[in-house]
Amino acid sequence: MSELYKTIPSLVPKPRGYGQFRLESPPTYLFICDFVNIGDGLPDPVALAIRLAELHSTSISPTGKFGFYVPTYDGKLPQITNWDSSWASYFGKLLTGVLRLDIEVNGHWKELEDLAERVVNEVIPRLPGALESDGRSIKPCLIHGDLWEGNIGTDLETGNIYIFDACSCYAHNEMEIGMWRTEHHRMKAKAYKQEYLRNMKPSEPADEWDDKNRLYSDKTKLMYSAHVPGTNVRNQALEDFKYLIENYGSPPESRPSDSFGEM
Repeated sequence: MSELYKTIPSLVPKPRGYGQFRLESPPTYLFICDFVNIGDGLPDPVALAIRLAELHSTSISPTGKFGFYVPTYDGKLPQITNWDSSWASYFGKLLTGVLRLDIEVNGHWKELEDLAERVVNEVIPRLPGALESDGRSIKPCLIHGDLWEGNIGTDLETGNIYIFDACSCYAHNEMEIGMWRTEHHRMKAKAYKQEYLRNMKPSEPADEWDDKNRLYSDKTKLMYSAHVPGTNVRNQALEDFKYLIENYGSPPESRPSDSFGEM
């Protein structure tokens, strides 16, 4: 939250402090920020897109790499944030880490794990990897990281949009809106993505934008599955993996043998 506030102060309630309670089990922490009187309705797509594009376009990674200073948390679960100069490499590690969290909660599922390994080894080097090939490059942008409707509010007095409860990192800006594709969130209206793309053009190759959005949504789906055991989102991720492998997977004779990490 402090990194977001430092970048765009008017977008985030001002952080005031944080700490840990004396309670030993479970470990419990506190975070204090300014109070903002916000409504519980969905944000205006136009206003949100403008502010989000401002955050993504003006933020600068302090290392020039993807990642973050410390592990950040989506709810109670940590995500991998080790600095990495390659977006494809970083996202592969991020997705692998989230799958591990899902397995710890929901147990092993060989079909999902086998498909996820192929996504990491074949699809990610090809699909996000294309963003950094043939002379192309992308900028690491500061993202909120958990931008569903429950973490966005509109000030009832001023109409200003605020975002909060972040699990930030420096990432490809388009990963921010992957979660708007998921069925368990309410911000699925096309207007949200359309307005964002009016302000931030799709990264090249632009004709693969929707498939990258599908891939990025799977990080959200698996993280949600790890938080809420037994939900159908695990099956949705499985079907996405099948689609992505069919369209971007390698033929058997050219499949890589390495992976970004053990599942």
